[in-house]
Amino acid sequence: MLRLTRNLLRLVSIGRTLARHGALQPDLFGDSAPLVALLMRAVNNEKAPGRPGQRLAAALQELGPSFIKLGQVLSIRADLVGEEVAADLAQLRDRLPAFPGAEARAIIEAELARPMDVLFAHFDDQAVAAASIAQVHFAETPDGRQVAVKVLRPGIEQAFQRDLDLMMWLAGLALRLQPRLKRLKPVAVVETFARTVALEMDLRMEAAAASELGENFASDPTFSVPTIDWDRTAKRVMTQARVIGFSIDKLEEIKAAGLEPDQLLQQAADAFFNQVFRDGFFHADMHPGNMFVTAQGKLVAVDFGIMGRIDRQTRLYLADMLIGFLNRDYDLVARVHFDAGFVPPDQDRELFKQACRSIGEPLHGRPLSDISIGRLLAQLFAITEKFQMETQPQLLLLQKSMLTAEGMGRVLNPHVNMWELARPLIERWMVENRGPEARVADAAGAVASIIGRLPTLVRDLERAAFQLAEGGGMRLHPDSLALLAQAQALENKRQRRPLWLALALAAGALLVLALR
Repeated sequence: MLRLTRNLLRLVSIGRTLARHGALQPDLFGDSAPLVALLMRAVNNEKAPGRPGQRLAAALQELGPSFIKLGQVLSIRADLVGEEVAADLAQLRDRLPAFPGAEARAIIEAELARPMDVLFAHFDDQAVAAASIAQVHFAETPDGRQVAVKVLRPGIEQAFQRDLDLMMWLAGLALRLQPRLKRLKPVAVVETFARTVALEMDLRMEAAAASELGENFASDPTFSVPTIDWDRTAKRVMTQARVIGFSIDKLEEIKAAGLEPDQLLQQAADAFFNQVFRDGFFHADMHPGNMFVTAQGKLVAVDFGIMGRIDRQTRLYLADMLIGFLNRDYDLVARVHFDAGFVPPDQDRELFKQACRSIGEPLHGRPLSDISIGRLLAQLFAITEKFQMETQPQLLLLQKSMLTAEGMGRVLNPHVNMWELARPLIERWMVENRGPEARVADAAGAVASIIGRLPTLVRDLERAAFQLAEGGGMRLHPDSLALLAQAQALENKRQRRPLWLALALAAGALLVLALR
């Protein structure tokens, strides 16, 4: 009862804010809850300025940190809010007033269990950046290193938990009022949001992400990540090397330093491609504010609270899908979606291929500088309702990241498509991962995995059978026990065979798989 009362009061406050900005959406409930839709139309400020997405972004900005973050999550759900609204929500920036430096000092001392004068020779009380979850201060360590210290906002965990409870309640209510929203998984969206926020509010996880990304590019002279000071990092505090350079959108300063924007765009394209396809681990918020350029022309990324992962098989599917669109091979595009399980097998493949053609054909003949891969993915997700495609969170995050990266690329040169710059890397990666040698390597790995698991599978089967037989559970027929004993004898005999025979069997299986 207490939860219901609290959520209802908060809901009224949120509704008033949304209505004042003209951000209510009565059409969502027009069919199943006409009274709700009527009330929303009555209070919604239809004279509020801007597009629907801009009005919603303004309302979320006013509602505070939790809702700003929610808007950023919704900005990658074009299938849920529409492409125009998603684009407007993507402009949300969680720039908020800073909390006092004295509070930041208290948090740092409590987290690191040491006095400030031991931790730092100098600490700037004025924050250089303040966002919804944390803010950043410049400092200097006793050994003379220049560092940036990120500190969580006081009480932010409790504030987010309260709003997350409300969002989960609202998601359940929306499903009851409008069952057709089930396909869009509003509860799953809130759960994903909750996991994302939980990770962002543990700065040790962000530090680990920065460390992993840095290791992936350790030998790259064009892209790097600030070194983490683990001795001054805890759950609510993260310390890293300070970045000395220009924000990548400061074109005049970049040119004045003698740097070439087109070269920086090439480096950004290579770095993003390598993150997604080579490593399967990518910076998911690569907007201009999170990318700096040193005086030597090296790109340096910051802010690793939102990272994405894609397994190798999904990367292969994604590469095939993009190649299919670029080559107008819509049969390949459709086949990839069905093989990957993105589209249920009971759907009409030919009809889906036709839908893919409707997306791809408008791109044909256009200059590459006009083609947005991120927008292409967004259009793909927009047809999900018609074919009951399951939401793919990792691809949604990638689509959002591509749009953000493309936006950064247009700042450097609006006439160059960064994906075309990465084409040599894409072609080499496809040869390495889709060519004959790659298929032989994959087949060898599959055979080795099967052979390696055989003894374990036989032992597990035998153990389970005898446990059932002796434990009063399912009784096995004596013939079944004899067959199990025979299988074990064959397995023992197999293990005594010469090594060359096992290798010959593996090579034969490998040859069959490679020639298929």
